[in-house]
Amino acid sequence: MKQFFSLGAIGLQHVLAMYAGAVIVPLIVGAELGLSGEELTYLVSIDLLMCGVATILQAMSNRFFGIGLPVVLGCTFTAVAPMISIGSSYGITAIYGAVICTGLFIVVSAPLFGKLVKYFPPVVTGSVVMIIGITLIPVAMDNIAGGAESENYGAIRNLLLAGGVLSAIIVLQKLFAGFVRAVSILIGLVGGTVVAAFMGMVDFAPLWETAWFHFPKPFYFGTPTFELAPIITMILVAIVSLVESTGVYFALGDICERELDEKDIAKGYRAEGIAIFFGGLMNAFPYTTYSQNVGLVQLSGVRKRNVIFIAGGMLISIGLIPKIGAITTLIPEPVLGGAMIPMFGMVIAYGIKMLGKVNLQDQENLLIIACSVGMGLGVTVAPDLFNKLPSQIQILTDNGIVAGSFTAFFLNLFLKTTSLRSRKENVKTTEDIAS
Repeated sequence: MKQFFSLGAIGLQHVLAMYAGAVIVPLIVGAELGLSGEELTYLVSIDLLMCGVATILQAMSNRFFGIGLPVVLGCTFTAVAPMISIGSSYGITAIYGAVICTGLFIVVSAPLFGKLVKYFPPVVTGSVVMIIGITLIPVAMDNIAGGAESENYGAIRNLLLAGGVLSAIIVLQKLFAGFVRAVSILIGLVGGTVVAAFMGMVDFAPLWETAWFHFPKPFYFGTPTFELAPIITMILVAIVSLVESTGVYFALGDICERELDEKDIAKGYRAEGIAIFFGGLMNAFPYTTYSQNVGLVQLSGVRKRNVIFIAGGMLISIGLIPKIGAITTLIPEPVLGGAMIPMFGMVIAYGIKMLGKVNLQDQENLLIIACSVGMGLGVTVAPDLFNKLPSQIQILTDNGIVAGSFTAFFLNLFLKTTSLRSRKENVKTTEDIAS
């Protein structure tokens, strides 16, 4: 019994460590797409439930899926901007059509992805992650000001509240380590909401009106629709997430003293693909491994999968109680904005970290980064730039993330392939001269 409570306590720590990251994604996407309070509560609840399902699928290990490591899955931040863009242009049903297709793509291509990953070196993935982070910052700034459509946009109390949340997170990161640092954003959100309640900025009506229990409903937001551009966008996002997940797999493999092979990695990819597919069916989100929970495994020293199964069960239970989801929706936009700055800024920082593995003395690498980030940012700030092009071409140009990602991919393919061919020709010429 004592061991059970001990494992339960560590499982709860895993839930707390990933909770802020898990709920902030539906809150941002739902708010940007103009969902009602009831719809937003459902979105948060089903997201937490599917996080639990995804985590259990990954912690399992059988012949087909599951890497069998203490992995926790949650919503990927790299999907936030693409989902907002897709929902704004094509409607929310197109988001879930794209998510479903992406899940199927990953399941089918899992054995091949290890071979395809060479076409997505750090110069490409780092550039894509940077572009995604850059496109998210305007969303954060609008929230800091009180919301894009707010009547009191930029009010001093909004700025002070957001600044207080950001300052609290920074102080917690500075003064503490380990678990407290891992949940600093969650603490900042809770503290900021309490302060906002005293300022009269919290409406508790959605909490009282929400039922205690509910059951998941497939296609809650309508029958999925399938559009080519959104599908391509989400597949690109998934590829970047899988590259990130690969690093988490190997990190946990090292912590658990287990050597991973290609079959293990493929099973991990399949588990994520299945989770994403069911996420689309249930109107949830694409999922990826959460690196903050890796630090918790290292910190606690508990490497048993039982802990992860308990955490997954907790998330499923929370997802079945919409009252908890409703509490999350009470968070005012300035409080969210204050927490978004470090979270979205970390996406940019992580992209820079990935680019740190790149040889920046190589002019070709600099050109890939410059053109892809420039194109991604340019299309984001001037979305009507390519409106007069044929619709078939606009698939690649109507979204900054897609435009920047394709620029990085094809430039890397072109520059690196031609460079390799030139080097081979030079070697051949030298050999001919020598002979």
